[in-house]
Amino acid sequence: MDTSIEVVFAGLSSQPISVDAAIAAVESDTAGAVVSFSGVVRNHDGGKQVQRLSYSAHPLATAVLNEVVASLGAVRDPSGHPVRIWLAHRVGPLEIGEPALVCAVASSHRAEAFELCSALVERIKAEVPIWKEQFFTDGSVEWVGAGHVPPDVAPENPQP
Repeated sequence: MDTSIEVVFAGLSSQPISVDAAIAAVESDTAGAVVSFSGVVRNHDGGKQVQRLSYSAHPLATAVLNEVVASLGAVRDPSGHPVRIWLAHRVGPLEIGEPALVCAVASSHRAEAFELCSALVERIKAEVPIWKEQFFTDGSVEWVGAGHVPPDVAPENPQP
């Protein structure tokens, strides 16, 4: 039977996010599988040493994030139980090792949990308008675009 998704949390956070908190939020007696992803700030990119990052979100980023989750519709859980989701993307300054994107999915079975967690992470990175400013140890700075703003509302210059 098709079941709906239960979104425990989906949003942006200016505060630290935790994969442990995400897992705890989606666990249930019906979940035989809890799959999580934690995308952390690494100390290198493109052959350069990264010192820190800062993420900026378009004002529509939360709405786009919610559209991504809503577009999933009904998810097939073989046991007929809700599939539970918790996901957050950081905004603001982050240091090396801090989680920037955390996603946890609980389902009765592992295949659905893995598939949905992976799909969510890929779509968030591709569709949610969030920009990353990378500060390198050599003093240079680079903006990296993530996601997009829907064309009907995109400003002429979407980067902050």
